[in-house]
Amino acid sequence: MIDMKNMAVHYSGTELEALSNINLSFKQGEFICILGKSGAGKSTFIRCLNGLQKPTKGEIHLDSHPITNLKGEALRKTRREMGMIFQHFNLIPRLSVLQNVLTGTFGYRSSFKNMIGWFKADELDQAKRVIADMGLSQMVDRKVENLSGGQKQRVGIARALVQKPRVLLGDEPVSSLDPGTANHIFVLLKEIHERLGLLTVINVHDVELAKRYATRIIALKNGEIIFDDKPENFTGEAYHNTYESKPQHSFST
Repeated sequence: MIDMKNMAVHYSGTELEALSNINLSFKQGEFICILGKSGAGKSTFIRCLNGLQKPTKGEIHLDSHPITNLKGEALRKTRREMGMIFQHFNLIPRLSVLQNVLTGTFGYRSSFKNMIGWFKADELDQAKRVIADMGLSQMVDRKVENLSGGQKQRVGIARALVQKPRVLLGDEPVSSLDPGTANHIFVLLKEIHERLGLLTVINVHDVELAKRYATRIIALKNGEIIFDDKPENFTGEAYHNTYESKPQHSFST
C-alpha cells in the first residue's frame, strides 16, 4: 500500500541526515508503531508520508503511484486518504467541537465553501456521527478551548476520521496525556483501526503502549532503521539499542 524506496531527508545547515536509506513497505491492516529517542527522525518520517516534508532523496509510493513530488490538487487528493493526528492537537481553540471536526472535510470541498463555512446536511450528519463515535455528543457546540487534553485529542481523531481515510497517521498523539488517558486513546485508535480496516502508523514515546497495541514495531536511531519486527521481539536488547539505556522494568513480550 505504501512503499518507501531509499528515502532520505537532509536539512540544510546540518551535517547529519534526519532520515537515511529508508526502505519499507506498509500494508493495509497493519498497526505500526514507530519508536526512537527524541531526534531519531520519527516526526520527519511521519511528515514525509503525508507530504508535509519532502524527502531529499528516494521515493514514496501509494498503491504503486509515486506521491513524493505531488503539488496542488494532486497533493490535496492524496492527503484526503491520510488522516493525521497531531501531538499538540492542532485545533482552533475558539471554535466548537463540530466546527473543528468539519475542517476535516475541507479536502473534498471548494475553497469558497470552506471560506464561507457552508456545509451540506450530509457533511454535518457525518461529522456528528464521528463525534458521537468519540463519545463527545454532549460537547458538539462546546468550544475546544474548554476541553481536557484527552477530549481535545478525541476531537483531533474525529477530524481525521471525517476525511474517510484509508491511512491513519499519528505524530506522538498521546505524549502530552497522562498514562490512563493515553491508554484510553490507544484503545480507541485500535478499535477504529480494526473496524475500518485502516493502515495505521503512529509515533509513540511509550514502549509499553507500542508493545500492547502494535502489530509491528519499527525503531529509528539517528535517522536509520535499527529494528523492524513483531512487538514480542522488541525485548531488552532492542530497547537498549534504541534508547541506549536499560528499560525501567524487565519485559520480554
